[in-house]
Amino acid sequence: MSQTVDYIVVGAGSAGCVLANRLSEDGRYSVCLLEAGPPDRYPWIHIPIGYGKTMFHKQLNWGFYTDPDPNMLNRRIYWPRGRTLGGSSAINGLIYVRGQREDYDHWEALGNPGWGWEHCLPYFRKLENNDLGAGPTRGTEGPLNATSIDRQHPLVDAFIGAGQALGLPRKTDFNGGDQEGVGYYQLTTRNGWRCSTAVAYLRPARGRANLRVETDAHTTGIMFEGKRAVGVRYTRHGQPHILRARREVVLCAGALQSPQLLQLSGIGPAPLLQDLGVPVVHALPGVGENLQDHLQIRLIYEVAKPITTNDQLRSLTGKARMGLEWLLMRKGPLAIGINQGAMFCRALPQESATPDTQFHFSTLSADMAGGLVHPFSGCTYSVCQLRPESRGTVRIRSTDPYEPPSMQPNYLSAELDRRCTIAAVRYARRVAQTEPMRGLMKREFRPGDEVRSDDEILHFCREYGATIFHPSGTAKMGPAADPLAVVDARLRVHGVGGLRVVDCSVMPSLVSGNTNVPVVMMAERAADLIREDARREIHPVEVAPPIADAA
Repeated sequence: MSQTVDYIVVGAGSAGCVLANRLSEDGRYSVCLLEAGPPDRYPWIHIPIGYGKTMFHKQLNWGFYTDPDPNMLNRRIYWPRGRTLGGSSAINGLIYVRGQREDYDHWEALGNPGWGWEHCLPYFRKLENNDLGAGPTRGTEGPLNATSIDRQHPLVDAFIGAGQALGLPRKTDFNGGDQEGVGYYQLTTRNGWRCSTAVAYLRPARGRANLRVETDAHTTGIMFEGKRAVGVRYTRHGQPHILRARREVVLCAGALQSPQLLQLSGIGPAPLLQDLGVPVVHALPGVGENLQDHLQIRLIYEVAKPITTNDQLRSLTGKARMGLEWLLMRKGPLAIGINQGAMFCRALPQESATPDTQFHFSTLSADMAGGLVHPFSGCTYSVCQLRPESRGTVRIRSTDPYEPPSMQPNYLSAELDRRCTIAAVRYARRVAQTEPMRGLMKREFRPGDEVRSDDEILHFCREYGATIFHPSGTAKMGPAADPLAVVDARLRVHGVGGLRVVDCSVMPSLVSGNTNVPVVMMAERAADLIREDARREIHPVEVAPPIADAA
């Protein structure tokens, strides 16, 4: 097995699978994709509702916990992260959302040329196969499916009707740049199956002679010669390995583990590295800083009629009907997942020019995402502030690459975040008390009618708030003059050669919505940037020799 390739991609998640496909597609370069987890053979990965089965899976999920957060009553918040081919796209909630036009224009305004909405839009169109049809902002020939929910649910229809009664427009497409409205989400599903990036991008490329995929391969460090990355160290089945890169190492390990790998390898805040005895290759104080996440607040209501997914899951007959519907027609709750109802609104209308709050409305209820459903007919209004100002950190605790880093989100530490989150809870209550929703709501189970004042609502948010799985920003993209910038606009790590980062960690600010599709877009664009830079080099590169696949 060759121990030298052109490109090493670390992490087979939402970005890594895209890069493995695109960098190997013309046969010119050899690529090795390293994934710490196992192959994606577990059946529940591929059934849309199955993320309840992977939420706490010991092999397929990293199962991280944050440090005790003083802003959240010193709770440690569970942070699931995908650990298999497809990464978090193999275990997520399947929501197909890009964010707002202004998110990307803001990135460009921060000193990142080429990342404005008009530059990103061609890549959004390139990646998608949208069942709404082609249009100025939609594509139909890409690998990743954007699938509309084809079966209406009376609870979701009532949720949409209440949103319209509150003045929001009905939407079928939330991805044209302007999100404000209410409707059904589109999902990353294909014919009733989950469409992870492992399915959409990696599976079609697996037969290529110049692509090698190694699973159960835990990268432990980046190797440098001077200030150029030349390879990685990793372990596989307990055995240490070294893999060298002729051209580049590309980190796609996510917003938690990409900064961890950088720090372990001597790229990061010098005082932290020196305290732990890590030789400093290049001091970059921004590595692990600027951590952002969407905080999810779940309001749970008991429903007056037995029309919820709770009712189906509590009944053997209901479970059998759901199973048969999926087995025979690839339809029904198993083909849709959990969250169906979408709403983007302004909880602080006097301050927000664009939607500041996102709803994920679900026709079931449980104490936490992926938990057991309640013993009553229930639904969930999940709200999150879209552009939090709170910032946290990711920092290694030791030189042990198997020890999870310290993760401190500092949720609700910013005053705006507290006000917006309280306002979002009040907005959710308005939706629940607006017809046609009001007639279907029997009682507010959580937080309950006794929670009324701002202080009481804020305490509820601190006690029950949880991640909505979007940690970002820990290897910030920005110009060298920005003291917290880690990568430039071509996603190259400042101060060293042969090293890029392509995942949520490079987002300078969190997008206004779910992060999976934006990361796929970023990886599509990164592949073009990498190939452009390779073509500019003086020395031609010969067609890569075949390399073995060790998955």
